[in-house]
Amino acid sequence: MPFVKDRIEGRYERPPAQIYDAAKAVLTFNGTLLRESTILGTNNVLTLTAKVNQRDVWVSVEPVDAKVTSVTVQARTKMGGTDLMLCHELEKQIALKL
Repeated sequence: MPFVKDRIEGRYERPPAQIYDAAKAVLTFNGTLLRESTILGTNNVLTLTAKVNQRDVWVSVEPVDAKVTSVTVQARTKMGGTDLMLCHELEKQIALKL
């Protein structure tokens, strides 16, 4: 079975808080921010849940090392399909917001 990519990742030389704020602003601008949280068991991974263009969107922000932070965007349709175009667009907007 072929591997299907269902999320987009970007890495930036910025602190996690700065990327998290940019992601929050982008999701609020494009749709409705539903939830802000931290993944259980770690305080290093910050997550956002939103609704954009009738899609469920999840964004996670996680430090890779002391200088680099990863942001991952995932979007699903009502039927559970992946919307990679929306993922790319939101990740690009987050990068531009930095």
